[in-house]
Amino acid sequence: MTKAIRIHTPGGPEVLRWEDVPTPEPGPGEALVRHAAVGLNFIDVYFRTGLYKTALPAILGMEASGTVTALGQGVTEVAVGDRVAYATAPIGAYATERVIAADRLVKLPDNINFNTAAAMMLQGITAQYLLRRTHRVQSGETIVVHAAAGGVGLILCQWAKYLGATVIGVVSTPEKAEMARTCGADHVVVGHTDLVAEVKRITGGAMVPVVYDSVGKDTFMASIDSLAPLGLMVSYGNASGPVGAVDVGMLGAKGSLFLTRPGLATYTAKRADLQHAAQELFDVVGKGVVSIRVNQTFPLQDAAKAQEALEARRTTGSTILLP
Repeated sequence: MTKAIRIHTPGGPEVLRWEDVPTPEPGPGEALVRHAAVGLNFIDVYFRTGLYKTALPAILGMEASGTVTALGQGVTEVAVGDRVAYATAPIGAYATERVIAADRLVKLPDNINFNTAAAMMLQGITAQYLLRRTHRVQSGETIVVHAAAGGVGLILCQWAKYLGATVIGVVSTPEKAEMARTCGADHVVVGHTDLVAEVKRITGGAMVPVVYDSVGKDTFMASIDSLAPLGLMVSYGNASGPVGAVDVGMLGAKGSLFLTRPGLATYTAKRADLQHAAQELFDVVGKGVVSIRVNQTFPLQDAAKAQEALEARRTTGSTILLP
């Protein structure tokens, strides 16, 4: 048997149950992975609450690291004994073991340990596609990063700074402001400060070519109003709730703006894209350009406590669950 955190109905953290489940067997094209560490991400909350739909009962989680222990027929991407990590649908990472499509696994280099890998795959590959593909950040640009002390935010700040950008980080508390500064944010906007006024002041009225916004409903309009003409609004999360309906005409009136809602699944649908994104991430982490900060750890069976802390914004950097 395998241990797992399952939900039988949508709801609050109290619906997370630590249960015995049968150990799965890999089918054709699949691998069985014994988890060493599991990543905690806000998307896990979306599935728990029912914002994102899934068949029930369900094991949550999209990210983990571990060792391949068995293979199904036809698998060529990995071998038994390989150290691997993943960040992908379908959900099912909140378990001591799981079966997953082998082409979704990435082999870990020797200089990346299991805890770091579990903390960085989803957030780090998200940062990679946001900075290198959704909007290819150029040296000399000024950008806005919301939730700059969060898992993705800290990676975005460090990586964007390495690329030569000036980073305006937005955080919820003065304590998080200091963390964002140490990770590359040149300017930090705290709490309910007028973001648009600050962006106007910092840029001398030019505003910014791109805003990376994972907060959603509460920050959407301030993000839009921080953009320069032809700027790109990247709405990649809903921490404060979904944005809802958008008046497309408003985008034209405010400067022929672009709006996108990117997702990791699309950007890594091709294995070649997944491997390229992971390699770029491993490179910047290996060079020390990006430091993955695992600031909280919880036993996997205490996933409810971990999600409570995440939702209450009591976490910074990355959080992992240990089986």
